[in-house]
Amino acid sequence: MSESDDLVLHAQRHLKWPAFDILERILMILCGIAITGFTILVLCDIVTRTIGAPWLWLQEATMTFFIYGIFIGVAAATRRNDHIYLAALAEAMSGRRRLYFETFNRLVVLIIALCMVYFGYLNFLDGFSSLRMPSMTPLSSLYAAIPLSGILVALFTIEQLVNGWRNGF
Repeated sequence: MSESDDLVLHAQRHLKWPAFDILERILMILCGIAITGFTILVLCDIVTRTIGAPWLWLQEATMTFFIYGIFIGVAAATRRNDHIYLAALAEAMSGRRRLYFETFNRLVVLIIALCMVYFGYLNFLDGFSSLRMPSMTPLSSLYAAIPLSGILVALFTIEQLVNGWRNGF
């Protein structure tokens, strides 16, 4: 494994297209940034409140890191097959039964991803009518993470379906 690939999980390589490895790497870096930002801002919020001089914008920034971290993490977990994957049950199966089980699991994930895209986009559009305090930015700035994550989850699920049908799960 080269230095440039150290964040890309090589397990289940037969289900992945190498072209998406850079995207997985970027998602993992963004997850690290989000969790680090979230942690530092929570610490700063606690310190500033303790000394009696709270920075009100910290809660808003903390929420942004938290929400984007969750939805970026969902996409990364899908690519890495670390999400709600019934590995023990699937690995106990073989042949057509496993093919059907794996296909069913991924089709459920794909349906959920498409719901995230559709309803997340509707929520995103609705978010322009509500503002975050104290910055007065639209809530859409938070809601944008939902359909973006849905697009990535759908893309990675399709990748796994196609490669699973070609190479076996």
